[in-house]
Amino acid sequence: MTTGGTAALVRRTDGSARATLLELLFDVVFVAALALVSKLIAERESWTGAAAVLLTLTAIWWTWSVTSTTTEFYDPDQRPIQVILMVAMVGSVGMAAALPMLSAGHAMVFAIAYVTTHVVRGVVLITSLHRQRHQAAKRRATRFLFWFVVSGVFWITGAVTGAPDWTLWAVAIAIDLISAAVRYPTPWLGQVPIEQYDRTTGHLAERYQQFIILALGDIILVPTLEVSRTQFDLFRLTALLCAFTIMLLLWQIYVFRAGQFLLAGAEARQASRLAPYTHLVMLAGVVGTAASFDLVAAQPTGETPVRWLMLIVGGPLLFVLGRILFTWLVTNNVPWRRLAWQLPALLVLPWAGGWPPLLVTVVVAVGLAGHILTPGAGRETKPGLEWRRTDA
Repeated sequence: MTTGGTAALVRRTDGSARATLLELLFDVVFVAALALVSKLIAERESWTGAAAVLLTLTAIWWTWSVTSTTTEFYDPDQRPIQVILMVAMVGSVGMAAALPMLSAGHAMVFAIAYVTTHVVRGVVLITSLHRQRHQAAKRRATRFLFWFVVSGVFWITGAVTGAPDWTLWAVAIAIDLISAAVRYPTPWLGQVPIEQYDRTTGHLAERYQQFIILALGDIILVPTLEVSRTQFDLFRLTALLCAFTIMLLLWQIYVFRAGQFLLAGAEARQASRLAPYTHLVMLAGVVGTAASFDLVAAQPTGETPVRWLMLIVGGPLLFVLGRILFTWLVTNNVPWRRLAWQLPALLVLPWAGGWPPLLVTVVVAVGLAGHILTPGAGRETKPGLEWRRTDA
């Protein structure tokens, strides 16, 4: 239920951790954009083209991550926050629509969609918080807005010719990522106080889980779309089955076996600050895996080109490394025995070029299954991924 605009905008820490229906709709819009990114990576013949697509993926992910942080700090049932969510959805549609034709004159559409989303968020928050005289939250929103305006200059300037200036766009996304990492130091306001990161609740953990799980669906969605346009035979059916299997294995690694974090104090703060970066690595793994199955579904037999090998093996590996990196940075735990199961796929790379793509995916699936079935130590074997503050 939507509440009036006069209610307190800042979320209560003892409020519900459940995501609202509008937040779930917001996720679906972004996951659709990720499916398009996967298709574009599959179509790129060079690593330079793939790197450019990954830069735009980072921008799309950063839009989702910052907006989700907004609904963690502010009440998503309030009208100003709902407006922010709707603007972010429109912005994501604009970014996704521009992706296939960035080099053919649509770069400015992408840049405007990205910059407008972040600037409108800042303006709406600052205006609403000024009315409520919530000075601490207003200063926080001002810091965010300041740095998105700075990066926005590079985004817009890099698109003025119609085609992207990838150097300027790389500077722009670096500003966005680094300014967040150093807590948005702003003239006359300083950095975001570190104690504000202690406000992390179960809501933010749930948002990340929901998004990654929805994104994993692209691993089966993308090859299904490919198969629907080609002749359906036994090998393509097997490729879809492998895609489904690897999707479930990555889900298990992320949610079921990868660990339950009972975080208190500094650990909760650490998790909330690191999650956008480590989950970006996982998301790149999901997109790469979906792109690989788009290729495998189209040609499951024959030799496997080097670029295909890198996607088939590298996609799941990136996801696993991102998940383990998050565990390690927060808990100082590294599941070495499980990580060792990623070695077989790497060791066969010198010979796998002569194998059918379908066989390479089977090797990757065996490694992921071994990762899951290998016993872990202590709390890492417990199901679920949760950031929860305790009073202990």
